[in-house]
Amino acid sequence: MKAEGKKAIWKEYQKEIADNRYFYVRSCVRQNFFPGSETAFLKIMREELSKNVYEHPCHTTCTGIGYHADIIPVDTTMTVVARQFALMTEAGYENLVPSCITSFGIYTEVLDTWHHFPDVEAKVREYLKKATGREFKIPKNLAHASDIFYKFRKDIAQKSKYKLIDKETGKPLKVVDHIGCHYAKMFPDKGIGGAEYPCVLTGMIEEWGGEVIDYPERRHCCGFGFRQYLVQANRGYSVACSHKKFESMEPYKPDLILTNCPGCPMFLDKWQYAIAELEGKTYGKDGYGIPVFTYEELAGLVLGYNPWDLGLQVHQVSCEPVLDKIGIEYDPKKKYADKNGNVPGIPEKPEVLKVYT
Repeated sequence: MKAEGKKAIWKEYQKEIADNRYFYVRSCVRQNFFPGSETAFLKIMREELSKNVYEHPCHTTCTGIGYHADIIPVDTTMTVVARQFALMTEAGYENLVPSCITSFGIYTEVLDTWHHFPDVEAKVREYLKKATGREFKIPKNLAHASDIFYKFRKDIAQKSKYKLIDKETGKPLKVVDHIGCHYAKMFPDKGIGGAEYPCVLTGMIEEWGGEVIDYPERRHCCGFGFRQYLVQANRGYSVACSHKKFESMEPYKPDLILTNCPGCPMFLDKWQYAIAELEGKTYGKDGYGIPVFTYEELAGLVLGYNPWDLGLQVHQVSCEPVLDKIGIEYDPKKKYADKNGNVPGIPEKPEVLKVYT
């Protein structure tokens, strides 16, 4: 294909991302899985990048999990989303930034529905007015939080203390990116690079010094899929999806996995423990797993933040192999310490998967 043709196609998969004044919406589950990630996002945005980011204390879930599990009716979901928009409007913001990939997909789906069916939007506005007395404006810009870090990846690199480089060899770390399905597969034109070539994470990896590793099951689902996991009888399918990915990436010996979805890092992290217990197999070097990071955690690391302030101690797969390879300083004695410096307890070690304690 000629270069001009490539540029024309690639142009279709770019997106406008606002420069400032963001209305940030947290994820209902992400705060439990990886509690340091959203805190790191706000700290980096406000303190490192000097951006105006506002979060409303009264925002709620988007109902995404219930909606995709066929528990919440679509009209209810749209009305809840309309309330989120109303909170943003009342606060004087226009640029919506959800932390959650599922929320990003929900907001995109709702806006697309209203675009094609204005009567549905009018009906939802009426529901919201009757229920809460509120009104709203459509967001001027909708971007996922990973889009924001992609936009400012060079600014983060300029402030970085570390790079994704092996301190002993000087070679880039090998990084596998995993894109949440609801980011690019539902509405490909809403994700940077579309469904086939999403570059929202690869852009960060390369800018911060790492090497992106391609492998056959790179775009395969992590296995969450809501009903694959929420229904207990289906969890074998969930772990099988992650297992397929690990088997596929294993020959390439990645140093870490980078994700942009609340569920994906949890499953890619925790299922490594489950697979080790079930099959006695691990996928990292010397019996350790492949460390899994959120993009906020990785940004925090390159900026020199304390790994334990980022919440890396709650990961099932130890992250220390990556920290040691890069040369990031950390105090192992403070890994499980509380804010007062006390260590209330240390997690029990798994039978097979090796961990740092």
